[in-house]
Amino acid sequence: MIKAGLKWMFLIIGTMIGAGYASGRELWEFFGNESGVAIILFTFLFSICCAVIMSICYSQKTIHYIPVLQLLMGKKLTSLYDYMIILYLFSTTVIMLAGGGATLEVLNFPYWVGIIIIAGLLVLLFVWDTKGITSMNSFIIPVLITFLIVILFSFQMLDGFSINFTIYEQRNWPAAFTFTALNILPLVAVLAGIGKEIKTKGEVWIASIGSGVVLGGISFLYNESLIKVAHDIMFYEIPLFAILKHYPYYMVLVMSFLLWVAIYTTAASGVFGLTTRFRKYVSVPLWTLALMILLTMIPLTTIGFSTLIAVLYPLYGILNLYILASILLYPIVKKYSNVT
Repeated sequence: MIKAGLKWMFLIIGTMIGAGYASGRELWEFFGNESGVAIILFTFLFSICCAVIMSICYSQKTIHYIPVLQLLMGKKLTSLYDYMIILYLFSTTVIMLAGGGATLEVLNFPYWVGIIIIAGLLVLLFVWDTKGITSMNSFIIPVLITFLIVILFSFQMLDGFSINFTIYEQRNWPAAFTFTALNILPLVAVLAGIGKEIKTKGEVWIASIGSGVVLGGISFLYNESLIKVAHDIMFYEIPLFAILKHYPYYMVLVMSFLLWVAIYTTAASGVFGLTTRFRKYVSVPLWTLALMILLTMIPLTTIGFSTLIAVLYPLYGILNLYILASILLYPIVKKYSNVT
């Protein structure tokens, strides 16, 4: 149970920690100053949402997200949110591809080379069907988390670990709802794909609480670090590099690689959600379907990484507030329905 729960936890974290999150760009768009309470609130909201989604997936033994949406939204709104999930997964995977290109630019690779490399490796991953993505996350995500925490902790130590938290200066607390909502749709899509593989309720709690605590802790530490380099962030496509400028060049190389890996894992989650949704309509191997999807995405990466995040992420965060409310209210509605 514990091993399986940790596997799902890393799948959730792998879905979250991608180009937007690991680079710091997504956190900076939503949080920043006066956001301590917002991040704590996000931790609770995220854990609750994961628990509700996974419980539905477990009880329904799902293989894709339509049954989950029908329980949460009703049949009438399911079609609308089905299209939203498809659009979300598609556009955010484009962001991941763009992030892959932007990351390798730091190492003097041409932008297009980075995109082609990450797309090729994504296709390769799906040769092993769904087992490829869960195995990859279980190995890669712990390494990424460890390095990211070490970097952020050491950066804070350089500044005397001067974290400021004043309860009366927390005006950005509503950002917790939009930030949580932003990340709900991919979780619905990805977790629904493994519903039939969840064996016990204990796995749900381990994955839900564990992922919330880990992501909440990293988010708080990361946000505090970004605040200290706020004056430099405007000069960087990827805010993490504003922190890394205080480190030797080899650390930039290491984190560039790990950031690229994080981008890869989230791109894989996006492609996974799309392929599991459409595989019943086409009788081709999963890797072929992944290739077809990626070929339609690559031309859109010309828009640029930070531009895509700045425009799309806040918009999705607002649009997803309804499904966030549906998830949070689902246990109450279900309990009331059982009573009546």
